[in-house]
Amino acid sequence: MTPPGETSRAVRKAGLVAGAGILAMAPLAVFAHFGVLENLVTEDDAARTARDIRDSEALFRFGVVALFLVAVLDVVVAWALRVFFQPAHKAIATLAAWFRLAYAGVLLVAATQLVGALPPAKNAESLGAYSADQLDAEALMRIDAFHDIWDAGLIFFGVHLLLLGFLAFRSGYVPRVLGVLLAVAGLGYLVDSFGAFLSSGYSVEAATVTGVGELLLMIWLLTTGRNIGSRLPIQAERLP
Repeated sequence: MTPPGETSRAVRKAGLVAGAGILAMAPLAVFAHFGVLENLVTEDDAARTARDIRDSEALFRFGVVALFLVAVLDVVVAWALRVFFQPAHKAIATLAAWFRLAYAGVLLVAATQLVGALPPAKNAESLGAYSADQLDAEALMRIDAFHDIWDAGLIFFGVHLLLLGFLAFRSGYVPRVLGVLLAVAGLGYLVDSFGAFLSSGYSVEAATVTGVGELLLMIWLLTTGRNIGSRLPIQAERLP
């Protein structure tokens, strides 16, 4: 049995780790998606995309590394949030962690597609059988595959946020409004993922509006979350 007070300290520490992890991954994700992919990839223009990547190869490589780091941080955050929400419901907190771990795994697989989109300059001789147009098209296909796989992975992330919303709402130590916002953020990701799959012309991106719940969770964990010890349910002190 956990000694009195140990659970409170573990929960507070986990909250800080989760908040710091989310804070660290935010600029990495923004850099990878907006600073690199949005900058270098031109939709339906393989030649221009390949040229821009070739001209900014170092930037593209840093973007791929940033995505790998985000996936690693997702694993850390999944563990920390499991510990943080365990007093609310141990089984659901564990399930939520597994969904985030699944998302991290899918993100890793997606990021490997971008590795294949790197300019084949160093292997030009071995790729001599392929024309420049074919190589450019292959690069763009890899990037499209990244987006398709990542969109599928966001289904896991959306369910993760829905479960976090439920845990926050029933916990008694997290503001209920934050639980509602997390659930809404999860629904936004699910709508976007299924919308992209069901309609090739889907371009709403609801998560850009509903995703404020994630930002507020990070802020709350780093500020108020470290002072929740007195609000933990009594039975939390008896968790194994």
